[in-house]
Amino acid sequence: MSQRSVRPRRLRSSPAMRRLVAETRLHPADLVLPMFVREGISEPVEIGSMPGVVHHSLDSLKGAIAAAAEAGIGGVMLFGVPLEKDAIGSGATDPDGILNLATRVAVQEAGGALVVQTDLCLDEFTDHGHCGVLDGAGRVDNDATLERYRDMALVQAQSGSEMLGLSGMMDGQTAVVREALEGAGFVDTAILAYAAKYASAYYGPFREAVNSSLVGDRRAYQMDSANRREGSLEVELDIIEGADVVMVKPAGSYLDVLADVAATSTVPVWAYQVSGEYAMIEAAAANGWIDRDRAIDESVLAIKRAGADVVLTYWALELAERLRRS
Repeated sequence: MSQRSVRPRRLRSSPAMRRLVAETRLHPADLVLPMFVREGISEPVEIGSMPGVVHHSLDSLKGAIAAAAEAGIGGVMLFGVPLEKDAIGSGATDPDGILNLATRVAVQEAGGALVVQTDLCLDEFTDHGHCGVLDGAGRVDNDATLERYRDMALVQAQSGSEMLGLSGMMDGQTAVVREALEGAGFVDTAILAYAAKYASAYYGPFREAVNSSLVGDRRAYQMDSANRREGSLEVELDIIEGADVVMVKPAGSYLDVLADVAATSTVPVWAYQVSGEYAMIEAAAANGWIDRDRAIDESVLAIKRAGADVVLTYWALELAERLRRS
């Protein structure tokens, strides 16, 4: 009997063979598109540091939601960009504030074809740019901020948001929001906890996208990039507090954390491919240094391979259309 020839290349021999044995697959429903809606504009305005991404007006949002639904993606995550800001982020809890208006528009336009989600954080609405209210010493007051989050949750749920994206990284935020929703009868409103959210340099372009007023940084409440085990702790706490889905953010530089969370989580695990990850690929491609489409596909596939059930990515619509053609 001759010795068996072990040749893994047999399963790489053709596009059809590679497709047949692929261990990880992407589907349009695995993708969520983050979208920015800006007050005071009448047409889309491109965001300079994120080529291809725009600030939508309320009118242009309608067409964008229709396109997203047609592409078959799983959902959209809405961020509001207001004209006016103050110390407590009053616009976040104004029923007629830009994010809550946009939510009502998106829900009506989507017609149930995708999940309309909303960012629940104060950074877009505060004049100091932090994710919460400040105490007398200029530090973010965790517990005072929770009261603001409670009010935001109720207004967003009343506006029709199907899933609240808790991105502020305040201790106890999931429990407070869950209690508020249950108490007001919004038992079906889901919570996406940004459980393992790291203080990252990759958020730079996003700051432009939301017209951030931040001076300093958020290292006192977002996670330290040196810590891997702590990510699992944050996820465990959010699940105990009532999260329906947990998030790892950013995605590409934290695939180890993502894999840890995916291996142990009892709820779906999502990951956010953030603005800096997007901008780097777009910039390198614009200079001819990488194959743009292949780099996009590979970067998102890597996040899925590491264990994400769903990926938030600014390429969601483009990727979905490419997947449908393949």
